[in-house]
Amino acid sequence: MNETTRIPAALDVVTYGEAMAMFVAAETGPLAGVGQFTKRVAGADLNVAIGLARLGFRVGWMSRVGNDSFGQYVRDTLSKEGIDQRCVTTDERYPTGFQLKSKCDDGSDPAIEYFRKGSAASHLSLADYAADYVLSARHLHLTGVAPAISASSRELAFHLAREMRAAGKTISFDPNLRPTLWPSRAAMIEGLNALAALADWVLPGIGEGEILTGYTKPDDIARFYLDHGARGVIIKLGAQGAYFRTADDAGVVVCKPVAKVVDTVGAGDGFAVGVISALLEGRPLPQAVARGNRIGGLAIQVIGDSEGLPSRAELDALELCDAKALADPSPIVTAA
Repeated sequence: MNETTRIPAALDVVTYGEAMAMFVAAETGPLAGVGQFTKRVAGADLNVAIGLARLGFRVGWMSRVGNDSFGQYVRDTLSKEGIDQRCVTTDERYPTGFQLKSKCDDGSDPAIEYFRKGSAASHLSLADYAADYVLSARHLHLTGVAPAISASSRELAFHLAREMRAAGKTISFDPNLRPTLWPSRAAMIEGLNALAALADWVLPGIGEGEILTGYTKPDDIARFYLDHGARGVIIKLGAQGAYFRTADDAGVVVCKPVAKVVDTVGAGDGFAVGVISALLEGRPLPQAVARGNRIGGLAIQVIGDSEGLPSRAELDALELCDAKALADPSPIVTAA
């Protein structure tokens, strides 16, 4: 029996997008001078799928991979992580994309070179939509990456959001800006804001929020998305934690300092894992944001986009440790 046949038909979360093979440099310096790399997988939506699956959620991921070794590597990773891949298609015509990623030892953002043009995933379209599969899930997570890779994939993103919204399911959206994949900056802003308007929970970084809304203050960015239909907005503030706002509440949840930043890529995906998992468990929003801060902090302390995402046992142990250490285990929230 394979991994997918052990997973019940009904899913907790479904997401979709592009996964690539990622080659991480074994030494610091310009990529042109690096001779050895370690192979991993990369993809914002896949990182979130992996993180939620490790926490015990039933997760389905939709995509296309090539009939090549990279595609098989992605499939092997899905099986290893217990992610349902019934809606992953092997494309006989187009290849699986890959990327090169530099190694940094000073906490700065690594250089990344992408080789994804014309990839199998860029040919995602409405033909890949399976209503019975998608609507079996109670939550949809979307990022801004998959809608950017092609017009047909963008059409699929909006269809997924509208179908799940009509079915009364919840939707989270992380903008994950990739300006070079869009025809223009204006098209990116228009497209991502329209997609955000279909989501319940919008999770931009502060810099992303500034670009997409034109506002610089977290409160103004959050109000923009609330006015456009979001139920809650959580804005990542980096080392300062995260700001949240709903129609009834607002505040900043501070985060614990990280001793050493090893790899910043994947921090936002880890944050999304924390927020989504807690909200699906019925936790209050401040607790969800606190968990987002925690998992985002774990993600940046190891090399790799998803390697720092915890198992349920690891997360429970960390949260229990906090509860024992504090007379009041509630997250530290400051006024907006």
